[in-house]
Amino acid sequence: MGFCGSALGAQMEQKAEQRATQENAAAHQSLDTVIVAQAGALNLRSAAAIVVRMDDGRALYAKNTGEVLPIASITKLMTAMVVLDSRLSLIEPITITTADIDRIKGTRSRLKVGVKLARGKLLRLALMSSENRAAAALTRAYPGGARTFVAAMNQKAVELGMWRSRFVEGTGLSSDNVSTARDLAIMVKAAYDYPLIREYTTEPAYAVKVAKGRTLRYRNSNRLIQNTKWDIGLSKTGYIREAGRGLVMQTIIAATPVIIVLLDSSGRLTRIRDANRIRKWIETNRLRQVTGPPES
Repeated sequence: MGFCGSALGAQMEQKAEQRATQENAAAHQSLDTVIVAQAGALNLRSAAAIVVRMDDGRALYAKNTGEVLPIASITKLMTAMVVLDSRLSLIEPITITTADIDRIKGTRSRLKVGVKLARGKLLRLALMSSENRAAAALTRAYPGGARTFVAAMNQKAVELGMWRSRFVEGTGLSSDNVSTARDLAIMVKAAYDYPLIREYTTEPAYAVKVAKGRTLRYRNSNRLIQNTKWDIGLSKTGYIREAGRGLVMQTIIAATPVIIVLLDSSGRLTRIRDANRIRKWIETNRLRQVTGPPES
């Protein structure tokens, strides 16, 4: 499925060209000088990353923030916003059909063809456990179908100022769903304004009943959700081979609400370790601000 609307595509391309250089410059000019002096010690393994204060938008850390990369299932945050913006009934049942089977990567799903679930439950599974078939069903059941849904995703990106982002489908399975670390920070901030997205992305686990009394149990795809050292308000993971492993979060560290975006982490635990490095780094530097520098 291609990008919908040539006029809209041309508008985004033009804006992207105008802003590409500005993004990289702004990412460094807006750095919080109080703690950024220690940023080099972070040594993050993710190919692109940004840490942004939610209160004023200042970047505490920036690495390759303008590089356009596949974003995998982080896409589902945009999918969720489009679903919720539509104000479609969350209790309306949607039946899983053969059209929802993954033809891109061939991934499997426990939601068998014929299973019927409320739109809200499908949204919960798509966000919490990154259920691809649930996300596909949500896009298909949108008025006008999947093509109209994708157009709404790209229109939302334009409205948010995500000028270097493109969406071609709602699951994130396509490597043609692309964005930048800076654009994703914008998307996370926007998604945080939706209470259901905050709730669904931070649930540790969820059980859903399907036909014949069967219960399917799902776990959150972000293992940090169950870590008591973290105060996470929104979370989404992503993985396909072309994108590597990604993670976006809204979290509070050292009494500071921040957005963390980590893209293209190669190892299975790299994004988790990078997130823990960031938390320790902010906590350490905030402590130094309170106590002052060590005596010489």
